[in-house]
Amino acid sequence: MTGALRSTLRVLGLPLVLVAIWWIATAGSSNFYWPSLQSILTAFPGTWFEGRFGQDVLPSMGRLLVGYTLALVIGIGAGIAIGSFRRLRLLLEPALEFFRALPPPILVPIIILFAGIGDGMKVVVIVSGALWPVLLNTVEGVRGVDEVQRDTARVYRLRPLTRLRRLILPAASPQIAAGARQSLSIAIILMVISEMFAASNGLGFTIVQFQRQFAIPEMWSGIILLGLIGVLLSMIFRLVESRALAWYDGARRADREKG
Repeated sequence: MTGALRSTLRVLGLPLVLVAIWWIATAGSSNFYWPSLQSILTAFPGTWFEGRFGQDVLPSMGRLLVGYTLALVIGIGAGIAIGSFRRLRLLLEPALEFFRALPPPILVPIIILFAGIGDGMKVVVIVSGALWPVLLNTVEGVRGVDEVQRDTARVYRLRPLTRLRRLILPAASPQIAAGARQSLSIAIILMVISEMFAASNGLGFTIVQFQRQFAIPEMWSGIILLGLIGVLLSMIFRLVESRALAWYDGARRADREKG
């Protein structure tokens, strides 16, 4: 068995088994709320590829992209500043811990008061929750930069921007990537939640509408679509991460071989 085939089976094996179990368990189901997988898959193309893709899926993906990008920019920028200056970190740490502990969904009514019910509100909701993993991981990544490397940069009198590009960002990038990965899943969850409040389109809005209209197979097809979007975005993230952190993976592999 080739390595590629073995890797493919390892990735697809469990999902295929779960789908087979779902198919067998619901075959011939007469339960209104638990339809057969066959009826859900039959409803899938007509539900999402005959108008709703442009009307609901693309707006959701646009909000997700904008909100997630803003969370990365704000989180990495603020994390570098807070991680670089000890006094700033000590000053902000209690406030950061307070706001991080607040579940983002409870902020939705307040955000609606200030941002209205348009796309801006939904983007703010995504940023309010996706921000924290990347921010806190960036702070820890910057704090963990090797002191010898910091001293070497001081001895060579590297300019702040050069020090940021050549030392801080490369050294902190593995933790920044870990935070960005967590933020992505949170952003997807908050995208759906934000569309359940005062929305007129989007995946979250449409799934709730299906539930209220008792269109159960269509509702389940929306949940499956969300899962597929999550898998696709995760694969894209891993591809980007493997290319951006190729040097880090190579260093870890070399360390393991030495050990």
